[in-house]
Amino acid sequence: MSDLPVNPLVLIGIGSTFGFSGLFYHLYKEKKKELKALKEIPVFRPDEDLVRALNASPHRRLQYVAVEGQVQADGEPLTSQFIPRCYGVIQKLVAVEHWQYWDCSAAKWNSRPGYKKESNNSVPFSLISPGAYISDASVRVHNPLEASGCFLERVYYKMRNAEEDLVNSLLQTVGGEKPVSKEETEEMLRVGTTMTGFGEVVLERGQVMRLQAPRDGRKYILVPTDYNSYLDSHRSSATMWKTLSAFTGITGTAVLACVIHSMMDKRDKRSN
Repeated sequence: MSDLPVNPLVLIGIGSTFGFSGLFYHLYKEKKKELKALKEIPVFRPDEDLVRALNASPHRRLQYVAVEGQVQADGEPLTSQFIPRCYGVIQKLVAVEHWQYWDCSAAKWNSRPGYKKESNNSVPFSLISPGAYISDASVRVHNPLEASGCFLERVYYKMRNAEEDLVNSLLQTVGGEKPVSKEETEEMLRVGTTMTGFGEVVLERGQVMRLQAPRDGRKYILVPTDYNSYLDSHRSSATMWKTLSAFTGITGTAVLACVIHSMMDKRDKRSN
């Protein structure tokens, strides 16, 4: 290896930087495609303009649009189990118990996967125009749990240490196991959250509008933000990949130039 003019690790590093630069540029181009496709999607609010567009469309159906509004329960909303006066339309409760068992061979307590209990609750809800609490025009959200997108907000989290009581002492003595802690999490889609839904909208029975999964196979998406903020997040992501591509490409080029310059210097010294 000493006969090589360049350290192999340097060559690997240069190749890696150019490889990462190409990967980041590919991700940048993909994100730009997504951004362009998002800009071409018609955007509506739950108002009379959407009703008119549906009435003018074939079969009173818009195949793929974005609807921006505020979450409102169609009936009684769900109540948080932990936070006072916190209401929502989708609720996810997760409780995880962490346990330890006695390892006789190592003479120590080791952790093991705990028991996990999860429950999901939901009530029918609609999107209404932002700032309107009573609206003639609203868009009912159909099967929201089938949509992609991280639209649940964590409203409660707590890690509780297990209490030393008689039951736990018996479990520790008889079974060689003991509870260590309990992790509780509550996530909700809260009433009043600004949400943008991407999917198919149909008009039923006058002004009853429904947002549902598209029949043409495109993604059914719910995001807890307005349409412009969602676009901004894609722009930021595209900028990040572009910057990383440029940085790694320039770094690789600079290192390669230094290696070539060093090799040329060594050759000149040998010739002299």
